[in-house]
Amino acid sequence: MSATARRELAEFLRSRRRQVDPRVAGVPTGGPRRTPGLRREEVALLSGVSHTWYTWLEQGRDIRPSRQVVDALARTLRMSPAEHEYVLRLTGHGGTAPAGAAEGMPAHVQRLLDALGPSPAYAITADWTIVGWNRAYERLYPGVAAVLPAERNLLWLVFTDPAVRSLLADWAGDSRRFLTQFRAEVGPRLADPEVVDLVARLEAASPHFRTGWASHDVDRFSSSERRFEHPRVGTLLLEHHQLTPADAPGLQLVVYTAAEGGDAADRLARLSA
Repeated sequence: MSATARRELAEFLRSRRRQVDPRVAGVPTGGPRRTPGLRREEVALLSGVSHTWYTWLEQGRDIRPSRQVVDALARTLRMSPAEHEYVLRLTGHGGTAPAGAAEGMPAHVQRLLDALGPSPAYAITADWTIVGWNRAYERLYPGVAAVLPAERNLLWLVFTDPAVRSLLADWAGDSRRFLTQFRAEVGPRLADPEVVDLVARLEAASPHFRTGWASHDVDRFSSSERRFEHPRVGTLLLEHHQLTPADAPGLQLVVYTAAEGGDAADRLARLSA
């Protein structure tokens, strides 16, 4: 584990430990506590490790927990599947981390985006730089073509572009989901220069981001409905999907399709007309 991964693991474990109700974990409280959550010695006891060893883990010492220990800590700290996966990746048990930013946009991937017709779609690299989009997405969010390439990062735009903020009907909830999913993806690569630079700029530019990042919350992506308020066609209820091309694993394709049971398909057609 790199020093950055050890530090992130230590901070993440501390943040999860403070959120566990001792009563839910089966620990006798014996009255009020000065600090919330479980104590280190309680986590160690419930997880079957020594107090000293667990303390070292939270101090970011140069040790690597086994898969069995990580699983035990996940159970003790009541981690969600996304949080459990995040810790596995930080400790080197979750497979290879995604590669860094892809060089350019493959022509065949751009043709795939264009073939999606009225469904807005774009492509991002591992650090969420937007490297391609179709005309439907540009009509949904014209700013994607106008912004400088150096600032064409999805997370940066979500937290700093007023046009995106007005476009997302539930900006507070959507931006929080973007943040937790981004952290889950880049956790093992937090020391990468492009990630360090992006996080630093976002912390300086957005108090909302700064608060969310400090929480260390992570979550998996899941296809879901997202509501947009577009100045031309009004409310758009769209399903949000994410795909990875088998021959371009450094890219993720984000596609919005019309949700069932509404008029989103007609509104998308008007937007693309």
